[in-house]
Amino acid sequence: MTTPTQRNRLEDEQSPYLRQHADNPVNWQPWDERALETAREHDVPIFLSIGYSACHWCHVMESESFSDEEVADVLNENFVPIKVDREERPDVDSVYMTVSQLVTGRGGWPLSAWLTPEGKPFYVGTYFPKEQKRGTPGFLDLLEKTSGSWEQDREAIENRAEKWTDAARDQLEGTTGSGRADADESAPPSSDTLESAARTALRSVDQQYGGFGSDGPKFPQPGRLHVLARAADRTDRDGYREALETTLDAMAAGGLYDHVGGGFHRYCVDRDWTVPHFEKMLYDNAEIPRAFLVGYQLTGTERYAEVVEDTLAFVDRELTHDEGGFFSTLDAQSLDEDGEKVEGAFYVWTPEEVEAVLEDEHTAELVCAAYDVTESGNFEGSNVLNRDATLEELAAEFELGEQEIERRLEGALETLADAREERPRPDRDEKILAGWNGMMISAFAESALVLGEESYADTATEALEFVRETLWDEEAGRLSRRYKDGDVAVDGYLEDYAFLARGALHCYEATGDLEPLAFALELADVIEAEFWDDEQETLYFTPESGESLVTRPQELDDSSTPSSMGVAVETLLALDGFTDSSFAEIAASALETHADTIESNPLQYATLCLAADRLENGLLEITVAAAEIPDAWRDRLGERYLPDRLIARRPATDDELESWVDRLELADAPPIWAAREARDGEPTLYVCRNRACSPPTTDIEEALEVMTEKHQTADIDGIDEDDVPF
Repeated sequence: MTTPTQRNRLEDEQSPYLRQHADNPVNWQPWDERALETAREHDVPIFLSIGYSACHWCHVMESESFSDEEVADVLNENFVPIKVDREERPDVDSVYMTVSQLVTGRGGWPLSAWLTPEGKPFYVGTYFPKEQKRGTPGFLDLLEKTSGSWEQDREAIENRAEKWTDAARDQLEGTTGSGRADADESAPPSSDTLESAARTALRSVDQQYGGFGSDGPKFPQPGRLHVLARAADRTDRDGYREALETTLDAMAAGGLYDHVGGGFHRYCVDRDWTVPHFEKMLYDNAEIPRAFLVGYQLTGTERYAEVVEDTLAFVDRELTHDEGGFFSTLDAQSLDEDGEKVEGAFYVWTPEEVEAVLEDEHTAELVCAAYDVTESGNFEGSNVLNRDATLEELAAEFELGEQEIERRLEGALETLADAREERPRPDRDEKILAGWNGMMISAFAESALVLGEESYADTATEALEFVRETLWDEEAGRLSRRYKDGDVAVDGYLEDYAFLARGALHCYEATGDLEPLAFALELADVIEAEFWDDEQETLYFTPESGESLVTRPQELDDSSTPSSMGVAVETLLALDGFTDSSFAEIAASALETHADTIESNPLQYATLCLAADRLENGLLEITVAAAEIPDAWRDRLGERYLPDRLIARRPATDDELESWVDRLELADAPPIWAAREARDGEPTLYVCRNRACSPPTTDIEEALEVMTEKHQTADIDGIDEDDVPF
């Protein structure tokens, strides 16, 4: 079995991950019709490899197998080898990762899958060494066996492929659960589902080290933190609040957080958050700070605000395009002293390196004591910085005041950061993804509100405008997913529209500018047109007009990013008051459709639980009738934890209102603006929930009292003392 001679086509691609493989002797093809047609025409199987540029084991498999001539010969002769960047094509990744999890019980990257020419999987796995090692099959042996089976046992392979594809369809396209026995079987999940998620989260919290689960690895899981925060606010039960604080404190103190340069790594490989997997992803550095903002609002802990500020500074410094917009990742690997690419080389320290940089022996001793830098090390003979001692402990040990300790540590970290800049830097994946940018835009916009820093709002709006200019086709009314060096590719997915619409809405809240609101509504219109299925009453991940895969996925659960369906539902509910579209009906129907699934394991569907809670309790609409939202009002609104709030500036004059009604193509003023004008020429506040409003007021403190009363009416009951471990 031999395919026609092909060339490696990845040099024609813009994805940094694909281009990393452009020099492989494997004749890699991108996932496109040409590659798929080659497999069909010559009736040969596809070998599909999915990864991303910052993936450590992807690099290992490339070094061991894809750069090997012997492996390349077998791949080129017997398969159509296709390489996919999961960050560009999450739809392809979703289909085959689902199969891997169903068949093997695990997943991860690199994902390796063998497919029929029609794209149906018949063998799956993740990383394979070239030769068999510690019970893991050898990749070369697998290639030879699958090639032989394709020739000699074709019927069995095709039967397996059909069975696995059907299982993936059931998992990804399913819209019905087991059916409810009670009379409310057609209702969306209630706030009881959020209660259930919160109680499950509480039981799974690691009481000693924070985070979820009593083993490593430890992932940040921001969705679960938002569930705990909502429960803490509703019930005033200490257990929820302490679980949230314990986890935030651990994430801020451990190796997940980059103490020298700010920002968060992907996850930690151990239980106590000491050693991270060193890549830095844009989405983590968007969603984790949003959880810290919530912690800051609930507790007033200044450390949480500092973590947000330092993380945003890192993103601004290292992941921001000159014209706005945000790059995707920093690699885990960089060059060490010997010129070898090593994971974590940019980030780790020895005591000798700290002393050499700081020069002052006493300051070096202080830093090593504060951040647990030892001769034995905690990572391959070096040290990931972990804040291991409190100011009080350090003050006693070094006989200095706490303020002096803090001052010296702050100065020392700045010196270490300057010195670290001289090291070889990790590679940066400079593709700009619409959805990931939407998440980061939300983080900057919400930080502007909560922390009162106007420059954050400027960064958010500049990024939104950059994404709109580069990825939004105004004439077609469609969004592309990826921009890289002037090249635009891939139809946008639900996460692109939903995350970007949410980011645009947050820009409107932070600035009062109505243009981001108009863009959010345009994106929401496409969500309805392209992703909503009236017949199945669900929101699909891929657009109706997009490429057909062997199954059309949905995304209900939270993974490394929030559920795109959950964010879409929350955003549609928030935008419903600005339009005469059926956004709220779509949101409610989607939740009804998946109620059984959500209620079966609510913590897995944290974002959808939060969306269902928003649907039941209604949005807290804070309409500001004014030419501009007064700064003092914005500050007071931002510092309060009001998870369902929507700050909506109304056009200040009747003429401006009429202009915006026309701009939004509405017959009349939308409900959130109608009859909510300024009183006596003064900025006026209207506080409403479920279309029931308090009297208008010009006093922010009076409005806050009303917000608090309305916010606390939605309460979670039934918390058992036995469920609170703290």
